[in-house]
Order: sequence, then C-alpha cells, then structure tokens
Amino acid sequence: MPVTDVTTDPEALTMTLTAEFAAPVERLWDAFTNPRQLERFWGPPGWPATFTTFDFAPGGRAVYGMTSPRGEKSYGSWEFLSIDPQRGFELIDAFADETGTPIAEMPESRMVFSFEQTEDGSRLRNVTHFSSAEALEQVVAMGAVEGATMAVNQLDAVLQSLRDYAAGKGTRTEILDDTHVRITRLIDGPIDLVWRAHQEPELLKRWMLGPDGWRMTVCEVDPTVGGRYRYAWEPVDGTPGEPFGFDGETLLSEAPRRAVTTEHMTDTDYPSTLNDLNLYEEDGATLITLLIEYPDMQTRDMVLATGMTEGMETSYARLEGVLAGV
Repeated sequence: MPVTDVTTDPEALTMTLTAEFAAPVERLWDAFTNPRQLERFWGPPGWPATFTTFDFAPGGRAVYGMTSPRGEKSYGSWEFLSIDPQRGFELIDAFADETGTPIAEMPESRMVFSFEQTEDGSRLRNVTHFSSAEALEQVVAMGAVEGATMAVNQLDAVLQSLRDYAAGKGTRTEILDDTHVRITRLIDGPIDLVWRAHQEPELLKRWMLGPDGWRMTVCEVDPTVGGRYRYAWEPVDGTPGEPFGFDGETLLSEAPRRAVTTEHMTDTDYPSTLNDLNLYEEDGATLITLLIEYPDMQTRDMVLATGMTEGMETSYARLEGVLAGV
C-alpha cells in the first residue's frame, strides 16, 4: 500500500500523511491537479468524490461532493492559497453545504501538499494544520486517519494505465478492513456494454454462471432505485452442491458508472451485504471495482472461504467473451 505513515501531533495541531509511489513526481502532480483524476481516489472507498468546480490558481476554489453507498451526501470546498508547480500547493479545506459554501460550525484546516522525487519514484507528504486541539480531535473522531489512508491507497490504480495496472491479473480481492473487501477486474470492453451486462437479464444469463457445472435458473432484475432482483443457480451433470440464490434491492444507480445494491442469500437468515459497483473506462477497457460491506469480520471470512474470487473470475472471463459478440 502506498501510505507508509499517518501521525497526529496534538501539540503542533497537525495530521501528517506520507505515501510512496512507483511513479515520477510529474505523474503524481497531474493526479492531484486534474479533477477527473482526483475523483478516482480523493474520496475513500464507498464515498467517491465529484468535483463540480476546480479553479487551480492562487485565490481559486474547488468544490466537491461525496456520495455514500446509501445515498448520503457530504460536501467540501478548497481555497487555493499558493502553488509551486511540480513541488506542492497549499489550501484551506472546509466542510461545505451543497452550494459549496463553508459550514461555519465545522472546523476549517490548512492543508499543505508536498511532492518529492525519490530514487524509486515519488513521495507525497500531506500536512493538515488545525486551529485547535478540539478541531483536531473532532476530525480524527470522524475517521479522518482511516479515510485519508484508504483514499490515498487507491492512487496506484490512477498513476498507471488501466492495462498496466490490471490487464492479465484476473480477479483480485483485497481486504480493506474488518468489514470491507474490494474486488477488481479489468474487462476488455467499453463501459456502456459492461454496464448493460450488469443490468439486463438477457446478458446476465449469458455470463453470471459461476464455476463450470452450474446453470442460472432465475434472473429477475429491476435495476431502478428501489427495484428488486433475484438470482438462483443449481448444479448440473452431477456437479456437487446445492441450489442457492441471492436477492436484494437497488439503492443507488448512476448509469453507466455506479450501482449500489443489497445482497441477501435467499431463504436464509444470513445478514445482507452492501455491494457498491463502480466502472471506469480507459482505452477501450473497463475496470470493474466492487466494494463489498459485510456486517462483521466473521461473515466476511466465511464468504471469502467459499472460493468466491475464483467463481467470480470464471464469470468475468465468460463476460469478456459475451461482450466480444455483442
């Protein structure tokens, strides 16, 4: 993971994050000064950011919003104080309302971003200065350390081209914390087709089959917000196993980039998971990122032990073949 250290200093009233990257400092600078690239990592997993304003100049402002898997909104604003090209910049960071106006009751902070070339690539040092110990404590209690760490740890996927980052690596599963798992898979196909393949029953029935020896018996999908879906599978030709299925509800849909659903194992009292699907296209390939939120670590480990990653890889490989014929 890129983040090597996050420390808070109650006496200096600072929080300092340090991260190392196998990319030149010019590439790191671009990632932090291009709003379309910032959107891919600034929000922590499950809270992607959208920048509606980005005037990168001394005295200029940036405004962004973040949306949770359940649709909650959080807004922030930056006021750029100084810029030293390729070396760093300084800004005032504030909690904001939906118009980008800073919220007076919430703490503001001064953030200093520094970029340095290293022998193996580049280093980011981000120092956040607070006005009081109470402000520092409030932001830390809101999860600033964990959120900043998870956000910056997404930068590896941004600094490389998608094909360099993910092509040929198959389905990858990362445990982010006790209740969150991130699954990524690069699909050789445009985002619109990958989105349709996750929404339309005619396409779903051609690829979401799991391991060989199983067939999909139910595929009912209403992809609108509030709509429900139901999938079911059964083994064929003597394949061991018992029929099973999943059902759930669509909580958020932002075609063709993001869909959030609940997932429950049909006819069981197992708790539901929250599945946050994000798609990003580059050079004709689409990166699928699925963030799964489990109710607890025990459920997470139980599901991972079923061979979920291997089954998903079989399905995703099948998806590429389906898309080639669409």
